[in-house]
Amino acid sequence: MSWEPEINELRRRQELAKKMGGEEKLARHIKNGKLPVRDRIQKLLDPDSFHEVGSVTGKVDYDAEGNITQMQPANLITGRGKLDGRTVIVAGDDFTVRGGANDAGIREKLTHVEQMANKLELPLVRLVDGTGGGGSVKTIETEGRTYIPAVRGWEVVVDNLSTVPVVGLALGSTAGLGAARVAASHYSMMVKGTSQMFVAGPPVVARVGEHLDKNELGGSDIHTKNGAVDDEVASEEEAFERTRQFLSYLPPSVHQLPARSACVDPADRKDDWLIEAIPRNPRQVYKMRKILKSVFDTDSFFEMGKKWGRSVITGFARLDGWPVAVMASDPYHYAGAWTSDAADKVLRFVDLAETFHLPVVHLVDVPGFLVGREAEEQATIRHGVRAMTAIFQAKTPWCSIILRKAYGVAGAAHMNASRFNIRYAWPSGDWGSLPVAGGLEAAYKSEIEASDDPDATLAEIEARLNQYKSPFRTAERFMVEEIIDPRDTRKLLCEFADLAAPLRKTGRPSFGVRP
Repeated sequence: MSWEPEINELRRRQELAKKMGGEEKLARHIKNGKLPVRDRIQKLLDPDSFHEVGSVTGKVDYDAEGNITQMQPANLITGRGKLDGRTVIVAGDDFTVRGGANDAGIREKLTHVEQMANKLELPLVRLVDGTGGGGSVKTIETEGRTYIPAVRGWEVVVDNLSTVPVVGLALGSTAGLGAARVAASHYSMMVKGTSQMFVAGPPVVARVGEHLDKNELGGSDIHTKNGAVDDEVASEEEAFERTRQFLSYLPPSVHQLPARSACVDPADRKDDWLIEAIPRNPRQVYKMRKILKSVFDTDSFFEMGKKWGRSVITGFARLDGWPVAVMASDPYHYAGAWTSDAADKVLRFVDLAETFHLPVVHLVDVPGFLVGREAEEQATIRHGVRAMTAIFQAKTPWCSIILRKAYGVAGAAHMNASRFNIRYAWPSGDWGSLPVAGGLEAAYKSEIEASDDPDATLAEIEARLNQYKSPFRTAERFMVEEIIDPRDTRKLLCEFADLAAPLRKTGRPSFGVRP
């Protein structure tokens, strides 16, 4: 009367599934510098915490007596597990089975795993390797038909962007739907040398006359600079570690708040060198990341998207243990001016902060939008206005600190001035509708042209106007709320984080994330 025979059959099928694509394909996969998907899951998650869902899914052949003669496992492994003690959902492609192409229950598993994350309100980590549920032309022959393209379940993928944290790891050659699954995430990574991402791979591209190898077409050096993927890592293990770090700043879903961590870094710590961090020469650059390291909790700054939109730095950090979203200018790139890429980076990051209830800290040194023919060809103003709209739509608590420049429309986008925000300025603050030097010739054209010495007149006018640029004159009219000693920045930011903590509200954002 026992059901032991059926349980034995279950175990046998599970063991067959664990053989994945077979010894030969596994050996080739490892030789190419990639971990098998089950090893990836083990290295990502806490030991012995993975609960696989769909462990016997696959394409099975039977003999006349109904016995299994052959089993091709599904090339998508799904389930739940613990990551630093927190439950997450995992979907891992198995490249050793038909290169991750669509078959053997993968479509149903793709939809199910996305729904699992959505309905259980848990973070989702996608380990993408191959087409990730996309098609293969071999399917035409095996199915005896073709079909009109459709991505069933994509509405859940979209909804997850506004519900749970999603991480996309490109761990091999990803194309089509696989590439889309990487891009449709809050944080994405590629492994240098072994990961590629493309709409279509080299064989397809060769048919249109471009003969490129995989890295030339879609390597990490390309996609981490164009913003399709956030970051490049040196190994899969580093990708897993950065996944842990990223998720540590976020709640499991929008229905909870980001957790506070223990902090041993004093909130009133002061670094004396900050008083001279900003050069008096407005053309001289300085290292913004050094300032970030000073004002946030020790070793807490986690940067995202370092290689694209480089005039803006984005990432997470902690203040007295509270997680916050960080934006900062980088004067080493276009003097901190917003390019079209930088504006897109700002928009996406503000959406992320708003979605997961992270207060924003913005360290500002923005001379405006990038100017010139290239900037106009890239529709910089359109991208910039979209970024500014995201900032004005955001309801999360916001603190801006103007370190140096804040000029023009891009400078105005340092916060939403129509609602209450906390704002400070360093004594190095320099702001206006446009820099004095840049607008003199137009504003004083007739006076300069009438002068016997136009150069001397121009210099005299500039000197005359510069005396009005002191941030103290702005503060006199309460057009900047507080000018602070740079050495007090950390203390004031920690106070902001404490004030902001009870103001954070759970629930879905008023607008969805724009991937």
